[in-house]
Amino acid sequence: MLTYTDLKPGTIIVVDDQPCKVVEYAFSRVQQRKPVVQTKIKNLISGKTTERGFMASDKIQEADISKKAVKFLYIKPVRGQEGNEFWFCEENNPSTRFNLPQSIVGDSYDLIKTNSIVDAVIFSAQSDDKEKQIIGIDLPAKVDLEVIEAPPSIKGNTAQGGNKQVKVETGAIINVPLFINIGDIIKINSATKEYTERVEKA
Repeated sequence: MLTYTDLKPGTIIVVDDQPCKVVEYAFSRVQQRKPVVQTKIKNLISGKTTERGFMASDKIQEADISKKAVKFLYIKPVRGQEGNEFWFCEENNPSTRFNLPQSIVGDSYDLIKTNSIVDAVIFSAQSDDKEKQIIGIDLPAKVDLEVIEAPPSIKGNTAQGGNKQVKVETGAIINVPLFINIGDIIKINSATKEYTERVEKA
């Protein structure tokens, strides 16, 4: 069990039987009242963020979170629904396939390359009648992707000469220096979707 002083940003706890990540943490104490920790927590299943206070007497359960390597296969549009289905399989067992909605895959869904290995983030509920549940997908910190569409470069451009938008092989639109061309392999920060360097020149 955790105490209210353990609720630093990034800590994942169980609230109402669901995993929630602490986003903000502030300690407050009003005169003649017991100290309280005010937090903002994000439900990792629904995606909703709420405010919640915790006191010293509260017993807080840390979420049982693990990770498992899986292979991304393809995206399937869903008729009549917002978003797509993302299909995966176990890393060494292609016959074990499963799909996840875009809300679970996360905002970096357009950086996942077909047949790439990513981590499925798994929440294990304490109740015996609940199975393990995938609550997110973690990409490597940086990914290498090929540029498939880019405005033409102008002779004399340098890394400090400005930026332009290009499309990479997964469909993501990335801001890059003006010298980047079609066929270049670039490294992208998967958390911020920012260009970091050119890995290979076309």
